[in-house]
Amino acid sequence: MSNLSAPLAKLSQWDALMLESLKSLGWPDEELIRKVVAGEELPKDDSKFHFDYSQLTAFAADNEATFQQAVTQGYQIKYNTIRGIHSWILVALGIEAELLLEAGEEQVTARLTASEADKLTNVLSFGWEASRLDEQPSEDDRAVYRIAPAGR
Repeated sequence: MSNLSAPLAKLSQWDALMLESLKSLGWPDEELIRKVVAGEELPKDDSKFHFDYSQLTAFAADNEATFQQAVTQGYQIKYNTIRGIHSWILVALGIEAELLLEAGEEQVTARLTASEADKLTNVLSFGWEASRLDEQPSEDDRAVYRIAPAGR
């Protein structure tokens, strides 16, 4: 759940993907911040994204308070794209979502738990919404969510 008393840090979609990729390594927040700020001990990314973490180090050097806030308190993505949302779900949640790119019907659908849906909803940029399509979650507590431009 987002902190209503202070605005969330704003990250570019690419910086958010790199951050989530590093978070998936399980490092404590302080260690992640230290490694990124120092630009040391960062892994080589062999995923399909080929993240260059030196870009995140440059961002953290120029925006250290924002970066620290993003790691410790959460963030909102400045501007999402449909493919970026699909990628974020894969990198941050480890879930392969369905991507529909038909003109006027662009959307991502994914089977998420309520906590995963909350995490996603909190990072979406203005103009996007996640709507639960299943009335009841399945036996594994997952429901289908549709992520699309707001009002569609």
